[in-house]
Amino acid sequence: MSDDQRDQTPAEPAAEVPTPAQAPVTAGPEPEPIRFFGTTWVDHDGGYALRRVAVAAGALAAAVVGAFLLRFSYEGLEIGNVGPFLSISVVVLFAIASSIAFAKAWDSFSRRPAPSSDEAALKGLKAIGFIGGLIAYFLRCFVEAPGEKLRRAEYERASVEFARRRSSRTGNPAARRPKRKK
Repeated sequence: MSDDQRDQTPAEPAAEVPTPAQAPVTAGPEPEPIRFFGTTWVDHDGGYALRRVAVAAGALAAAVVGAFLLRFSYEGLEIGNVGPFLSISVVVLFAIASSIAFAKAWDSFSRRPAPSSDEAALKGLKAIGFIGGLIAYFLRCFVEAPGEKLRRAEYERASVEFARRRSSRTGNPAARRPKRKK
């Protein structure tokens, strides 16, 4: 093959960039991923059951480790001989904070917080009562992925709305003939 023939070989075709008319049409709304589960909660596939077991075990293990850390902290207070009032106050504070964190975490699995709610103000309290939040996560994993019921309801509502909007379209409105006046 001569040099002239090599120069005449066609170049690689450029990659086609899809135009808006060629862009793929989505099949509907996308499900919102859940932490540790992704979108496996939609069809309960991709190791969904194994993930639920692993998340439950992880939450329980973290709660146990947290309880041991709190126990060591309490023993440090006893060693420091701070008195019974402060020791009892610390135990009561952690018990109240844990119960509030449990209630807020459990409630967050079934409804979204209001935009102007007090969730931001309770961040510190929920951090102190982290054991309650972990226990709520552990218990919820026995029923479903935490937050699955809420996201499933939102996803199904969005799918129905999408199907309703898509079914009302019947072709190109510009190609329709104008209605006859009688």
